[in-house]
Amino acid sequence: MTKRVALVTGASSGIGAATAQRLLERGYRVVAAGRRPERLDALAAKHGPDCAAATLDIADAESVATLPDRLPCGWGPIDTLINNAGSDVGGRTPFAAGSFGDWESTLETNLVGTMRLTHQLLPSMLKENRGDIVLMSSLVTRAALRDVAAYTVSKHGIHGFATTLRADYRETRLRITEIQVSAVRTEFAETRWRGDKERASAFYESIPAVLEPDDLARTVVWILDQPSTVTIGEVMLFATTVPPV
Repeated sequence: MTKRVALVTGASSGIGAATAQRLLERGYRVVAAGRRPERLDALAAKHGPDCAAATLDIADAESVATLPDRLPCGWGPIDTLINNAGSDVGGRTPFAAGSFGDWESTLETNLVGTMRLTHQLLPSMLKENRGDIVLMSSLVTRAALRDVAAYTVSKHGIHGFATTLRADYRETRLRITEIQVSAVRTEFAETRWRGDKERASAFYESIPAVLEPDDLARTVVWILDQPSTVTIGEVMLFATTVPPV
């Protein structure tokens, strides 16, 4: 039986790295994609021939367009896309006080980049009439949170994108899932504050409970493990002791 091929974005750390590992354990071939090739190469070396590293910046149209030509020979089309890459550089700042360049970058990565990569890979899924697209979203789509305007707009966009994809392809065997999550302990906060580890650590310590990357990874596997006749449309995932909204 031919192994399924999954592409995981943002795979150099955090949720992406944990998801890549879980999928490999589940028998997938995994393309670990991201912007830090040294980390991706280390991940591929650790997991062996079923894991391939692919340098990818979803905010760069050329990087996405050339991706198919950079996949391992003989792996076949990607039939599982885990849209995990995200950004909030400059976030947790009142809208007017922040840099509009930061807000544009957040939208370009979280929303436009996700749509760009999905648009690149969707035709092969439609040709095979099967595939899974998982989109990482946020609980900010459920309730307003201060000082995250661009991030919130991007995640509302992801929610709309997911619902529209399901409507567009309801007659096919494609499955589209949106995962709405609360805070997850990763390098995300450190990147948001441009490498300020102390501030990032304080942020996570200020929250009563946070999720861990493997919580998301196990959820992704559970979604994909459903029978082909079943689609999990939306999942809300949050730490048990923290209200979701």
